[in-house]
Amino acid sequence: MTDPQLQRPPAEVRFADELARLREDDTAPRPPGWALSLVAARRFIVGDERAGISRKFVGDPSLIDRSLVTLATSRGLMLVGEPGTAKSLLSELIAAAVSGESTLTIQGGAATTEDQVKYSWNYALLVSEGPSSRSLVPAPMLRGMAEGKVVRFEEITRCPLEVQDSLLSLLSERVVAIPELPGPDGMVFARDGFTVIATANTRDRGVNEMSAALKRRFNFETVFPIADFRTELELVEQESTRLLERSGVGVPPRRDVLEVLVRTFRDLRGAGQPADRLSTVMSTAEAVSVAHAVGLRGWYLRGEAGSPADVVECLAGTAAKDNADDLARLRRYLEQQVPRRTGEQWQALHRARHLLPG
Repeated sequence: MTDPQLQRPPAEVRFADELARLREDDTAPRPPGWALSLVAARRFIVGDERAGISRKFVGDPSLIDRSLVTLATSRGLMLVGEPGTAKSLLSELIAAAVSGESTLTIQGGAATTEDQVKYSWNYALLVSEGPSSRSLVPAPMLRGMAEGKVVRFEEITRCPLEVQDSLLSLLSERVVAIPELPGPDGMVFARDGFTVIATANTRDRGVNEMSAALKRRFNFETVFPIADFRTELELVEQESTRLLERSGVGVPPRRDVLEVLVRTFRDLRGAGQPADRLSTVMSTAEAVSVAHAVGLRGWYLRGEAGSPADVVECLAGTAAKDNADDLARLRRYLEQQVPRRTGEQWQALHRARHLLPG
């Protein structure tokens, strides 16, 4: 049973009942080392209403098919796209379906080291006993290879190049060498089921560009933003409702306010001339975050569901952040574009434009 105090349990905990039912009913052939067949893994991610399996990822189902086939060949899978397009969520769902575990995760960044990828040591034991299997501290990559599970590597292009290159031999030779340990303990060979799902933001391209050699070890799939307004609105409503319930808010978000919020995000994301677009990524994930904040403001400050004025208050920190030009673009949008739209909530949004700071 899920601990209600956990802020965000992993997918295999949140959807344990669904995974158990899928495993029980799964009669299709499974690739070696997989917890589910490709058919059942696909149903877990895209949903199956008749079987009571919820839809967890909004996107092209063929992307799921290609991703699962890639992993079945034991090649690495690279998910690329704009920030906030649910690449991390997709990698988590796939890992939970394929391995039954999604927590073997490496978070890439400037401070990521090779020790965090492969293994490190318990230095107290190392000093007292010397190198041994007992003093070895396996990192996600070593565990994934030894246990035959999927390893998730988030934001791989934010890692130093030497850390990225440490994956070359792992993905080619399928073995981790531990020279400090003698005999058979010094080599850990990958078991069936081991593979890597990496993610990278297109806006980070050029930070630490992957080498051609490393790219050859991955199949690349692009995760695009949600194209349909209604689909995005339903997703924002579903996720913000869930977050608000967890936050103790006693009323659901207002649909008409969410429509204004989602349309505003879509306008600021890509409408108009390039000079009018914000430098901030106005993603669906950010829209969910703002909808959550709007509901919290309305409930805890006034005992209601949240209003367009709350949208303006929350947009200032999400859309503009510390960029004065973005703040000016947001103000121009509220003053010039919003009045052209009809409806009570759009009028309220325009009247609240003075709440922007500065």
